[in-house]
Amino acid sequence: MNIERVKVGKLKCNCYILGIDNDVLVIDPGDEGEKIINVIGDRKVNGIIITHHHFDHDGAVNDIISKYGAVMYDKNNLSEGSHKIGKFSFDVIYTPGHRYDLIVIYFKKEKIMFVGDFIFKDSIGRCDLPGGSVSDMIKSLEKIKKYDRDIIIYPGHGIETTLGYEINNNAYFREFV
Repeated sequence: MNIERVKVGKLKCNCYILGIDNDVLVIDPGDEGEKIINVIGDRKVNGIIITHHHFDHDGAVNDIISKYGAVMYDKNNLSEGSHKIGKFSFDVIYTPGHRYDLIVIYFKKEKIMFVGDFIFKDSIGRCDLPGGSVSDMIKSLEKIKKYDRDIIIYPGHGIETTLGYEINNNAYFREFV
């Protein structure tokens, strides 16, 4: 699976375009729809996944839907567990805290997670915004600790990291869990 990152919007949200052959899955098209469409090109969009509904993660959804006729997926239509969209097989993990509707997209075979604003390198998503909860964040951090430490984490902002690095070095893992 090929992973392309497109930084979009004023908050530099990471929009990820996952590719297998000529098929793509778009994660968090937050803004600058034309910029994302230029990267996708004439490939087939199997779906759009929103990790959580904040403007910087879902602002260009309608642009992608209008251009490609793709279906949007989020916590409302992705249950926790295994899913397949086109050629893409993944697990959904509910991880509220930053926002009540936050989901992680976990590709077990590839050992990668797309975590939205749940975890960042050396930090976590803010819990003081509407829909956030510190107690939910603590439970989500406990939950994610059970996964393999060599999983690569692709966050909603900033650079990727590994779960092991975050468990060992992220102050929020040490303070909360």
